[in-house]
Amino acid sequence: MSLPPNFGQAFDLSSLTKPKADPSAPMAGIQVSVENLSTEILPLSLVRPVIVLMWSPRSSESVEMIKTLGKLETDYKGAFALARVDVDANPEVGQAFQTKSVPYAVAIIAEQMVPLFEQSYPEAQVKMVIDKVLTLASEQGIGEAPAEQIEPEETEALDALESGDYIKAEAAYKKWLARKPAENLAKLGLAQTQLLIRTEGLDLNTIVSQSALTPTDVDLQLRAADVEIVNGGVEAAFSRLLQAIKATSGDERTKIKNHLLQLFALVDPTDPRLAAARKELASALF
Repeated sequence: MSLPPNFGQAFDLSSLTKPKADPSAPMAGIQVSVENLSTEILPLSLVRPVIVLMWSPRSSESVEMIKTLGKLETDYKGAFALARVDVDANPEVGQAFQTKSVPYAVAIIAEQMVPLFEQSYPEAQVKMVIDKVLTLASEQGIGEAPAEQIEPEETEALDALESGDYIKAEAAYKKWLARKPAENLAKLGLAQTQLLIRTEGLDLNTIVSQSALTPTDVDLQLRAADVEIVNGGVEAAFSRLLQAIKATSGDERTKIKNHLLQLFALVDPTDPRLAAARKELASALF
């Protein structure tokens, strides 16, 4: 991994507050420094993927992410290695990874850096990211892809989706969630299926044209966003609802915001379009 030309320059972490964690407490992962980045971390990435988390003792969220990743490193039986960069103690390393905020995670696979996420996520979503990292690494001959485990309700739902029976698929996902309420794949599958139910029979061009004629019709704007995202128009759907949030207030704004959050859940957490939309939503609301 080549270092950027501005390696070693200061970067802005002014959004952080006073220390919230004891940096002397034992923490999971390999501590990364200027000295061992090239001698230990990069060579290790040739054996198994290394997930590097940029953190600060002043950020409680980043401390929690280390705990989450440490637990997952154990759960995955060392299929990946966890490393951590204290950006306060090692600003040069933080700058090498182009850190703008913490927590910030990247993967190193065969000495190549792959950005992962720039905020805290629940364990279930982090596991999905790790699975993708392991799959990507296996495609480059490093380690093995995670074993795929199919639940019976998932099989039922996928069969129903393949036959176009969205109602049956919805019921299967709900049954799965009744058995495993915290199962993130079931939640995602249910949300995707309900999106298909909401958009079944709707024509993209027709709905978008209608929404342009009546921009104050909230329900129509929600339908248009649904149709856009099911047709791959992620940015268009996000932009539509963000503009609607800015133009409304009270219950209408809350309804649009909640719908937008549902659409956020359908997008890969590492997608930069999602990160940008989240920032714009926060700006619009606060």
